[in-house]
Amino acid sequence: QAIDFFKDNAAKTELDIINEIDRYISMPGQALAYKIGQLKMQALRDNAVQALGDKFDIRAFHDELLGAGALPLDLLEQRMDAWAANQR
Repeated sequence: QAIDFFKDNAAKTELDIINEIDRYISMPGQALAYKIGQLKMQALRDNAVQALGDKFDIRAFHDELLGAGALPLDLLEQRMDAWAANQR
């Protein structure tokens, strides 16, 4: 069922689909990590928009968000809070 659903809804080869499904079966937490990261980044953006109002610049936000490379989410939050405070 998962393979058929993936084939109908994604532009991937069958081999890629099978490999991805096998990976999620053997490491189910991996997909969850992607979602947690997405939710955290959205919350950071929402916080910055609220804090900066009309001064919010999406390009500057993304430059700062991605500028330090891979960070634990708590450190990323500290970085983005400091950035927003400096933009006011």
